[in-house]
Amino acid sequence: MKLFIITLILLLFTGSNAFASEGIATAISLTDHWVGYTAIAIFVIAYLFVIFEEQVQMRKSKPMLLAAGVIWLLIAMVYQQMGDHHSAKIAIRHNFLEYAELFFFLLVAMTYINSMLERGVFDALRDKLIIRGFSYRTLFWLTGLLAFFISPVADNLTTALIMCAVILAVGKGQPKFIGMGCVNIVVAANAGGAFSPFGDITTLMVWQQGIVEFADFFKLFLPSLVNYLVPAFIMQFFLPSGKPAAISTEPEQVKYGGLVIVGLFLLTIITAISFHNFLHIPPVFGMMTGLAYLKLYAYYLRVFANTHIDKSDSPTSHDVEDDFDIFDKIAKAEWDTLFFFYGVILSVGGLGFLGYLSLTSSFIYGELGPTTANIIIGLLSAIVDNIPVMFAVLSMQPDMSQLQWLLVTLTTGVGGSLLSIGSAAGVALMGQARGKYTFFTHLKWTPVIALGYFASIGVHFLING
Repeated sequence: MKLFIITLILLLFTGSNAFASEGIATAISLTDHWVGYTAIAIFVIAYLFVIFEEQVQMRKSKPMLLAAGVIWLLIAMVYQQMGDHHSAKIAIRHNFLEYAELFFFLLVAMTYINSMLERGVFDALRDKLIIRGFSYRTLFWLTGLLAFFISPVADNLTTALIMCAVILAVGKGQPKFIGMGCVNIVVAANAGGAFSPFGDITTLMVWQQGIVEFADFFKLFLPSLVNYLVPAFIMQFFLPSGKPAAISTEPEQVKYGGLVIVGLFLLTIITAISFHNFLHIPPVFGMMTGLAYLKLYAYYLRVFANTHIDKSDSPTSHDVEDDFDIFDKIAKAEWDTLFFFYGVILSVGGLGFLGYLSLTSSFIYGELGPTTANIIIGLLSAIVDNIPVMFAVLSMQPDMSQLQWLLVTLTTGVGGSLLSIGSAAGVALMGQARGKYTFFTHLKWTPVIALGYFASIGVHFLING
């Protein structure tokens, strides 16, 4: 147990030492200094508030923002006392640039997703599934497969919420089906997000760092598919028989321009990939260019297509004003999540600047070896959010082959499926299907999910190694 706690702490408190190696700033090891111990204590306390977010009713960004500020305040004070007035400032700017690239990338993606939600794109998909009268087993597979294939483009959290709405609508009176369906969706969404730079924050960070090229992520497609299929195949035999009662409802219609926005989102993704692959500039610039596509189309909707006429012969036919507002979609981004990322990246970066990198790197990757280390890191992501874990690995920059970088990308992406608290999708669905999908509902299926976890690792080595 002590070894586990030490390993967990070392993983969490590893930050970047790249400043010194790149000649950006002069970092002094302060691992035995009071400021090092104080910074670790601050981060632990802040992260405990994150873990118990539901219990204390405090958004996770608040403690992390404070922790980041205090940690760098202490570092700057110590460096000032040493007569160094520049290194801390340069190091902060280095970390802030990393965050800024992630922030604007995610902001554009979230704006597009919110725009598609407002246009009813996902509601229309949900309603079409509901009114088809599928059996419980068919719905189990359909929602799982859709979650697997939508999450690489949309984020896994949004995908899971949409599919869970389908499960809740058709599963009334069948709490067992709702619980199993939610487990299946969480596993599928996390697995689907693991083989695409757009599917999860961890894959996005790896891609933006230039460690794995865009096309190489798709080497994880089969391992990710196996990760989803193994538990789904076993779980299907325990589903209730029959099919839900027919639901007579008119499917939601996609609002004017909804499908165009879907096309613009795909064009934005292509732009980001092209900027990165062909021009060798950060993909965030491609995403910001794609935001211009959406903003110009929003201008078209409000000015040139501000009204559209109901062409029916009904005497109540009238012009309907389209109130599409792009800034409203930006305002509805996941701001708590974006600020949480700021706190994590700046806090972990500060702890790394204090000198904990060499300690963690030599133990995790030196003593255990990359394969064992990367598998353990994936298991830890079921307990701790995978964002700080992956940022710690990226900050360590261990000397690994592409095979191993793909492995840690896979394990941190799908490891969170082992527990309901291990991923944002799981936590969100516990709230959406409260009482029907719980921590223990998910825990019951953890052994078969673990089979998928280790099977995906085996497939990765089989086809990529």
